[in-house]
Amino acid sequence: MRLNPNMAATFPPPVMEARRWIDGVDFPKDRPLINVSQAAPVDPPPPALREAMAQFVLDEDETHLYGPVLGLPELRAEVATQWNDAYSATLGAQNVAITSGCNQAFASMISTLCAAGDEVILPTPWYFNHKMWLDMGGITSVALKTDAQLLPSVDDAAALITSKTRAITLVSPNNPGGVEYPSDLLGAFYDLCKSRGIALIVDETYRDFDSRSGAPHDLFTRPDWDQTLIQLYSFSKAYRLTGHRVGAMVASVARLAQAEKFLDTVTICPNQLGQRAALWGMRHLGAWLGEQRAEILARRAAIETHFPRLAAKGWVMQGNGAYFAYLKHPFDEPSDQLAQRMVREISVLCLPGTMFVPEGDASGANSLRIAFANIDADGIAQLFERMETL
Repeated sequence: MRLNPNMAATFPPPVMEARRWIDGVDFPKDRPLINVSQAAPVDPPPPALREAMAQFVLDEDETHLYGPVLGLPELRAEVATQWNDAYSATLGAQNVAITSGCNQAFASMISTLCAAGDEVILPTPWYFNHKMWLDMGGITSVALKTDAQLLPSVDDAAALITSKTRAITLVSPNNPGGVEYPSDLLGAFYDLCKSRGIALIVDETYRDFDSRSGAPHDLFTRPDWDQTLIQLYSFSKAYRLTGHRVGAMVASVARLAQAEKFLDTVTICPNQLGQRAALWGMRHLGAWLGEQRAEILARRAAIETHFPRLAAKGWVMQGNGAYFAYLKHPFDEPSDQLAQRMVREISVLCLPGTMFVPEGDASGANSLRIAFANIDADGIAQLFERMETL
């Protein structure tokens, strides 16, 4: 079989690979599987939103037709309005584009920035789909090691910039680490990127579950911000619209015009029902989203409460926030083997750190990612009880 060498060099989807570990495994009735491998809601949208979506399907013929490539004008305008309130910004609808999920937002932005042979700096542990997309395009992912708290260094990033560097990509709150990047750190990265003439891509997929109050950064208030900053966002986590694939990106009008070429070629337009659902959610589900945020923060607190039982056995918690806890384990076996042993011995499915770092990076071999968005406080207690027995 002839195959694009870039595709052949791209690793398999990690979540799908991990799911194969549970194929054929019989879990005891008194120890059912705890799945903390994927960072996506497993519940459907709330009933009020589903009712609204049903009405869109029945009553709005445009729901079933092609729409504007860059998204519904009303949704673009609503994002701009709410972002202006949240970030003290002055965005217009023309600065916003809607995409078929946040992954597509990243892919389209990279398509405007990079050609094969170019470089993008990614802090490690990195979000594996970012790495995969760069690999498919023949673009080099330059690993930026983070510190013990999973925070990247601006000075270290500066040393990695070459004539081929086109962007630095940051995810905050972070996937996989859960860490919330301080505002001044994001500001320092912005200053670095501006001074070097490269883009700063900030993926804020989990912004709705940030534990801090107020704006997480001031980047949208910077003069000529759109010459440096590209922000990515997902509606999937906020309104449980994972299957409808709705994301967004905020950038300069000129860059969005270039991204339109990519989007028109790939999907023509974002999912029309999903866009209408996202718009309805933004206008009507503010209180409900606040409750969801409070629940996620309660689960984060439960992680903090129960972790000491693992700390006593040599585990270290490097990050905890948004949907994730990132842990160092104390065992003399690589994390990809440990994660598979956890399926067999304690009926827990999680992702090993080896999926979030370059091959051969020792930090991946001693780390695990726990995605706790779909287990409540009682489930977290049970998770740590099982992990304590390893």
